[in-house]
Amino acid sequence: MSKPSTGTPEEQRRRRVLLTVHTGRRDIVELARTSAARLMRGGISVKILEDEAPDLDIPDAEVVPCDEFAAKDAEIVMVFGGDGTFLRAAELARYTDAALMGVNLGRVGFLAETEPEAVEETLTAIEDCEYSVEERLAIQVDVLDGAGTVVGGTWALNEVSVEKAERSRVLDVVIAIDGRPLTSFGCDGVLCATPTGSTAYAFSAGGPVVWPDVAALLLVPTNAHALFARPLVTSPNSVLTVAVPADGNRARVSADGRRTVEVPDGGRVDVRRANRPVRIARVHSATFGDRLVAKFGLPVRGFRDARRAGPGHELFTSRNVLDRDVVDVDGKDAGGTTREVSGGGTHEDV
Repeated sequence: MSKPSTGTPEEQRRRRVLLTVHTGRRDIVELARTSAARLMRGGISVKILEDEAPDLDIPDAEVVPCDEFAAKDAEIVMVFGGDGTFLRAAELARYTDAALMGVNLGRVGFLAETEPEAVEETLTAIEDCEYSVEERLAIQVDVLDGAGTVVGGTWALNEVSVEKAERSRVLDVVIAIDGRPLTSFGCDGVLCATPTGSTAYAFSAGGPVVWPDVAALLLVPTNAHALFARPLVTSPNSVLTVAVPADGNRARVSADGRRTVEVPDGGRVDVRRANRPVRIARVHSATFGDRLVAKFGLPVRGFRDARRAGPGHELFTSRNVLDRDVVDVDGKDAGGTTREVSGGGTHEDV
């Protein structure tokens, strides 16, 4: 939990933005620098992380340690990178009131709010406080030994993977929901995911896509040797338990692919809704459905038009989700082209 703010009343009122940056690419570093300069010209203080400061080299920025207090007093944690960088930033913002706002410079970027072409619009929205904040369900993880004693724990925004420690052996698990055994099987692992994480690892394992404002927990087996090993969607108040028999393979927990905890022999993993959500700032009005269409290039024109247009026709030349205008209430796209309305949506004439 962040410490109380100290300093003069004026310092406490000063607006602050923490930058977290994938510094391995020059174009990302340059975009972060120009964004920082723009924010500081607007009277907003910029904080950067100690381990990123040498690469960013932003004059007048406040350099802070990369720890639980990094986002203290920050209004926004602005992320420049892909979903991995976003998940790292979520660790820093977790115990503060700071909201995460991502600029996607990765491949998919489901968690990011905007693309590089729309950065100026996003910075204007920050300066004018014209953004909304979504609260995303996170999960808390307890690792218990065979006697039921908690020996470790972690948390996740996307998912927790209970996975085998030895690749050559199958992991035997017993699944329980709210303390009641449900089934058992051998597998490569079991994913316990949030709606936010439904489009990440759980999606790749065959789990359902869940809209992020749905309050629920997901359990998705990976490569299970069983007839009944289907993805499950439970109440957000449920406790998902993955128990590992003492005579089976060793297991470990991986949270968001970033934090690991070993599971003792004969131990179990309990997953439940975390007390604190993760706050994500939104500037644009694009819906989650719009993002699915844009990120996956889904054929919203209908199968006949899609067949005529050829594969990949939904992958617009612009990487900006907003400029794709799959759904448009006034029947015009960003360039003023009239769109045909069909099935409640709009699309370009083919």
